[in-house]
Amino acid sequence: MRSAPPALTIDGSARIGGLSVFGPLRLRLAAGRITCLLGPSGVGKTTLLRLIAGVDDATEFTGTITASDGLPLGGRMALMAQGDLLLPWLDVLGNVTLGARLRGAGRDTQRALRILDRMGLADHAHKRPHALSGGQKQRVALARTLMEDRPIILLDEPFSALDARTRAQMQDLTAAHLAGRTVLMVTHDPAEAARMGHAIHILSETGLEDVPPPPAPVPRAVDDPETLATQGRLFARLRAPA
Repeated sequence: MRSAPPALTIDGSARIGGLSVFGPLRLRLAAGRITCLLGPSGVGKTTLLRLIAGVDDATEFTGTITASDGLPLGGRMALMAQGDLLLPWLDVLGNVTLGARLRGAGRDTQRALRILDRMGLADHAHKRPHALSGGQKQRVALARTLMEDRPIILLDEPFSALDARTRAQMQDLTAAHLAGRTVLMVTHDPAEAARMGHAIHILSETGLEDVPPPPAPVPRAVDDPETLATQGRLFARLRAPA
């Protein structure tokens, strides 16, 4: 049985080549909730996410990244990056089970097929990525993330290249299938944050700002008045001078 997801606390500063990237800051990701992080380009959102994932060797981080249960983070996270990053020579099933292949473990084909069915991709399991639409590729990437079955999920603008309708569909799928996990979503889209965030933060050159989320459950309706009002406040805040 999958263990309960922990809360995460990131407390520290980051530098590259002696230049400050962000911080000092303190960011807490609530257990089993989606935290959305917005901000202008260049303030360190992706760097922060990559530091949590443990895949950033170029950045000097001074501080701590800890889980509320006191256990190491290694092996408990899955990262869904910008773009689908599907391997073109593998079919959909092969891409979804790529993690097991890279680890030299046996792939659980039946579980992968069940996840693909939940994504509405059961009929596409043996297609190559070139035969899929953009939305289908993103669903394959989400299925691959679910296949890893990690309690902590890191999303780096995963739907930024999609049209508005497909993006809304992917947001709905993500909220449904990652429910109960600790999720950090980096996004440039105020509408996405307003729909998806149990907590919303803006990272800027001056630090981290908390923005109260709308009261409706996630994923919020695209025309919910309070969600639209939060979207407007976020947009105005992002446009304001630092």
